[in-house]
Order: sequence, then structure tokens, then C-alpha cells
Amino acid sequence: MNRREFLAGATGLISGGAAISADTKNVKMPPRRSILNFNENMDYRRLGKTGLWVSAVCMGGHWKRVGKNLNGSFDGCGYCKNDFTNLGNSEFVKNRHDVVSRAIEVGINYIDACTAEEVLVYSKVLKGRRNKVYLGYSWSQRETRNKEYRSVNKLLEGFDAGLKEAGLDYVDLWRVTMPQDGLPDLAELTRVEEVTFAALAKAKKQGKARFTGVSTHHRPWLKSIIEEYPNDLQVCCTPYTAKTKELPNDSVFAAMRKHDVGVFGIKPFADNSLFQGDSSPNSPHKQEDDQRARLALRYVLTNPAISAPIPGLVSIDQVNNAAAAIAERRKLDQKESALLEKATENMWARLRPGYEWLRNWELA
Repeated sequence: MNRREFLAGATGLISGGAAISADTKNVKMPPRRSILNFNENMDYRRLGKTGLWVSAVCMGGHWKRVGKNLNGSFDGCGYCKNDFTNLGNSEFVKNRHDVVSRAIEVGINYIDACTAEEVLVYSKVLKGRRNKVYLGYSWSQRETRNKEYRSVNKLLEGFDAGLKEAGLDYVDLWRVTMPQDGLPDLAELTRVEEVTFAALAKAKKQGKARFTGVSTHHRPWLKSIIEEYPNDLQVCCTPYTAKTKELPNDSVFAAMRKHDVGVFGIKPFADNSLFQGDSSPNSPHKQEDDQRARLALRYVLTNPAISAPIPGLVSIDQVNNAAAAIAERRKLDQKESALLEKATENMWARLRPGYEWLRNWELA
């Protein structure tokens, strides 16, 4: 059986951990001076039990469609794992530097990197500016998605090697990217979990990772992890799109709130299937797509379980648009809700091959 089938049938076999209830309703924002890179035009939200306050929109590591904003010198798919050809491209690196600079200016204080390529480029452009931004780290090629790294020693070996190659002494968050599929049985699933949390605990004890977490696209597994490791799981990265709604009962987001897990919502634009245009500066759909992006970000933030959505931003203009969404500081009104509903009508139909799994996050 694949992982999805196994977890669907294994609910009664996975024991629950010691429950802890998180009373975060009355948590007040700390003094401005204690919030990293505070900007009065940005909102900040608590990242679960880490106690960190992160900007209400943060920056995801992916740079899909970045080629649409460069001058033709970008050779690649826009975002590919194991594609290092563009890391020496000066125009590409300048784009990443300038986008990060603008993100810092508008008050964004967290950047997420989840592949080798992302870790290398963001550690490079953040040199001298780590005091402005929290850096999230996952070198997914050297984590438990790869069977070779399903032991504590091997996982830590990969982590140490990644820090060295990126010139990093530590990261603010190490969140291991969990296997996508193919776990054969409960024993292997349990082994992956135990290895992951043991390695994370050691890295934290060694001072190499201030906080720790996991990333997974698999909703049932994430819920079981939260319930099995309520004291250990501090942060997770998981999908939350412009069409996601919380289940009335047994929701993964209810578990997140109960156990005070910080949540970064990935894929708010459903792998760009929300948009009509191609993200180029001269796209005839730019104005409409900018509005859709703002509505989607605001929609995601209506769920208090989400600490922040982390869209991939490929231009300064996209950073400005994300900041504008936060500056509006209000829930969607009836007209805006109708606009977003219309925009998402054909969103699932436009998903690229290989991303159909995002449909599983319509009800979570």
C-alpha cells in the first residue's frame, strides 16, 4: 500500500501522545522592539510554541516563473530540484538579492528554503543581514524523503554538510521534509518519525537549529504526527490554498491550534493555478492576478491556525503586492469573497500534472 492508503486504514493503530492544550487566545503581541525587523505597516503573528513573532506574510523559497522577470539569461525551468545551473547566474542572484532586500524593507522577517539550491542562494544573499530575517532550512535531498537518510546519524551528517556548504553556523528553523509517498508499513512510518525527531532534538541541543519542525503534503500523516509528538513538533510547513476550508470535525488545523504548532502555509496560489497570466511584468492579466494574490493571502490569514502564508515571490512588484494585502488589514467582505470564489472556480482544473494532490487540501 502507498502511504495514503496505509494512513487511511491505520488510524486505530497509531497511539496518541500526551495531550497539551494551548491557550493562545489571550496572547498579546510583545513590544515592537522585540519583534525582528518590525515594520508598522506589517502585521505579525505568533509562530506557535516557538514564541517567535513572524510577519503575516513571509517569503517561500521557490522561484517559479522567475525567468519571466529576467532578461532572457535564465536557463532552466524556473524551479527545479537538482538544477544548480543558475546559482552562478549574476542576473538571477541579483534578482534574489533585490527581492529579499525589498522583503526586508516591508517588514517580512522569515524566508523559507527547502532544497539545496534554495539554501545555497538564500544563505548567500542574506550574508550580513541575518539579524533582519529568520532563516528556515530544509535540504530535502539529504532528508528522509531519501531512504539513505533514514537514520539519525545520516540525517545529522547531511544537515552538518549542508550548513558547511552554505556557510551557515546555525539556522533559525530546521524543518525536515518528510517522504512524499512509498512508506510500506507502520514500522517504516514510525522509524521515519523517530529518526526525524531524534535528529532534530540533537541539532537543537547542539545549537545548530534554534527551532525544529517538519514539512509534509500528506494531511492524515501530519495530523497523526501532531498528536503523537505534541511536545516535540514546534513548526510545520503544509499546504493551505485560496480554496482550503477547515473540516467541521477532526480537522488537522484544530490539532494545530490545540497543540500550539506554528504553521507556514505553502501553495497559497495552488502552484500558480489561481492566476490567468504568467507573472511577467507586462502580462495583460497582471492587475487581475495581483488582486487575486492579495485576496488569496488575506483569505489564508482568516484561519488563526496559520502563522503566515509563504508564497514564492519572483519580483519586487510581487513583494509590494503581498505587503499591500497585509496593509489592508481586514477580512474579505461579501464582494471580495465572491471575487475570490469566482477566481478559484477553475483553479483545480488548471493544476499542472503532478500537482493533483493539492485537491486533497480543499477540505482539511
